[in-house]
Amino acid sequence: MRFASVRIMTAVFLLGYSTLVKSQTWEESPAVEQIMEQLSEELDDVIDADEFLEHLRYYHTRPIDLNQTNEQELAKLLILSPLQITSLLEHREQTGKFLSLLELQGIANFDLSTVERLSPFVKVSSVSTLEGLTLRQLYNDSEQQLMARYGTIFQEQRGYLITDSTRSRYLGDANRYMLRYRLNFRNRLRVAINAEKDAGEPFFREKQRFGFDHYGVSLYAKDVGIFKELLLGNYALQIGQGLVMWNGLSFGKGAMMTSSARQGVGLRSYTSMNEHNYLSGLSTRLSIDKWEITPFISWRKLSGNRSLAEDGRYIISSISASGLHRTPNEQRNRRAINQGVVGIDVTYRYKRLKLGAVGVYTQYDGTIVHDGSRRHAYSFEDDRLINFGVNYQYTFRNIYLFGETAHEYGRGWATLNGLIASLHPKVSAFANYRNYQRNYHAVFAQALGEGSAVANEEGVYTGIMLHPSRKWEWMSYIDMFRFPWLRYRVDEPSAGMDLLSQLTYTWYKIGRVSLRYRHRLKQENNRDRPPERVVVDARKDQVRLAFQYKLSAKWEIRTRAEGVRYEKEGRTDFGWMAYQDVFWKPDRLPIQVNMRLAVFATDSYDARLYAYENDVLYASAFPMYNGKGGRSYVNLRYRIGRKTDFWLRYARNRYLNVETVGSGLDQSEGPHRSDIKVQFRYRW
Repeated sequence: MRFASVRIMTAVFLLGYSTLVKSQTWEESPAVEQIMEQLSEELDDVIDADEFLEHLRYYHTRPIDLNQTNEQELAKLLILSPLQITSLLEHREQTGKFLSLLELQGIANFDLSTVERLSPFVKVSSVSTLEGLTLRQLYNDSEQQLMARYGTIFQEQRGYLITDSTRSRYLGDANRYMLRYRLNFRNRLRVAINAEKDAGEPFFREKQRFGFDHYGVSLYAKDVGIFKELLLGNYALQIGQGLVMWNGLSFGKGAMMTSSARQGVGLRSYTSMNEHNYLSGLSTRLSIDKWEITPFISWRKLSGNRSLAEDGRYIISSISASGLHRTPNEQRNRRAINQGVVGIDVTYRYKRLKLGAVGVYTQYDGTIVHDGSRRHAYSFEDDRLINFGVNYQYTFRNIYLFGETAHEYGRGWATLNGLIASLHPKVSAFANYRNYQRNYHAVFAQALGEGSAVANEEGVYTGIMLHPSRKWEWMSYIDMFRFPWLRYRVDEPSAGMDLLSQLTYTWYKIGRVSLRYRHRLKQENNRDRPPERVVVDARKDQVRLAFQYKLSAKWEIRTRAEGVRYEKEGRTDFGWMAYQDVFWKPDRLPIQVNMRLAVFATDSYDARLYAYENDVLYASAFPMYNGKGGRSYVNLRYRIGRKTDFWLRYARNRYLNVETVGSGLDQSEGPHRSDIKVQFRYRW
């Protein structure tokens, strides 16, 4: 009784603090910025993070109830480490339901910065979300929205100017269109419909005679009879550490403890605009006592080159993941390959132990082949493959153990094992070991690693995080890796390392400053032609100073300066960039504005830099800063009543000492490149 009384008094006394934490606007969440920055550092390709942003936006408007949530739901936020999720659920089991968000500060392995990042997306409630449910409540509590987006580049690009039908050219106009509809009832019933046309793709012509190039539909239901989850249409599976099955967004190494271990959430609806990395068909999750069973089946048409060989077999020489169908060749390859997938995931839970097993069978309507080069000696060449994997999670006191081991039937193996440990209330550490054999292949694998595929890699990744006080945080890691076989642009077995160290000082809810150093060493081919070609070291050093500060309730500034040094074969290239962001959010006006002014200079493509940019809602931008010049953009959001929002974004690059921008069909005349996005959203 005494313990309960103390908890109640604490909750009442600090109610004002909790209200302030919850009053943060969506754009102010530091977790979003930090996660997006990590993405831009690890991936050079265009990143489609809109699905993740949509999840966070939903949980910001309808926070997760800490008294009703589970491991899978908390893992979707990507804010908590597996050890922190375990600690939160154990705290609730041992002490009873939460009475206040302030209790988060008393949970083992939680620090103040974690509580800050998590608070905008969670709440405490003592009432079940299904108590007294009526049809009227079902209608009133459903969040529905319809969104339309338009975008284009102002400069005419070469691909649109070619009229010769025998040459490669863009068949459509330069406009981009997107439509999306969402219905969400308390996260228990969700409907997602997407439609998209990329720039250069035909509209109601060619193979797009039904209009948009891509249509996606996903229907999700939770707790329907014996089914814990039921999904029709497009869906995603994230299992174990990603050695067999992982669809959707995934993270590499970075300055966050959560990057050291994957948090597989299992089955979930797929709502992203990405046109490649998902399954389509039917899947469900059954729960029987301590067991969870998730069977799944998928049938999709992929884009790629499929042709008939002389012996009557169909040959697949390439599969495209870009989702672009602009040119005659891309149109010819559109939806040319059939892919069938069937599998099952089985999970057993007992207290702090979680064991899982997954099996996947994948079939194509043609045999995948490669060019016969020495680099592809161990590459997959067949029309079908079977993958098995077992994974585990176990928490022992303040140590979280995790891992997965996978096998491709008749070929190779892959394994990843590690731990996260809370050594002291102010000290956490992690370590893991990975070994992906050169002849292991899995179509849907996405796991931690230096290479782009879960194959031909071995490494040890370890790091430490210190919180000497509530204001200071120091994070460092080192990753030592090697590639036992040849890779793209590497004609011998090679090795390397990746080291990062970041120190952060935080003014509570006002601002922060961070200093980061990163050193990367890889081995690549030199610039000579065979037989003089050999593998040499390529080193990259980066230093970053970032500062953000909330000047008032209306104004916030963010500043960054970053430099890079790239060295290979005695040649050294330098690059640098600096930007200034300004955010204006008046209290009584229905408008919000943020803008950036950036300058940059790089000696070569190897010295390029990336930086996350704020964009219209649910969109993400990770432009490359390469060459010499400046970049600026402005984002405007205007609220028209309670149900309608309008966004406008204009961005412009200005390069020095160039006559054209871009290459190939994307090339345009002049030193400028500017684009615009317009977006409307109606909610009811």
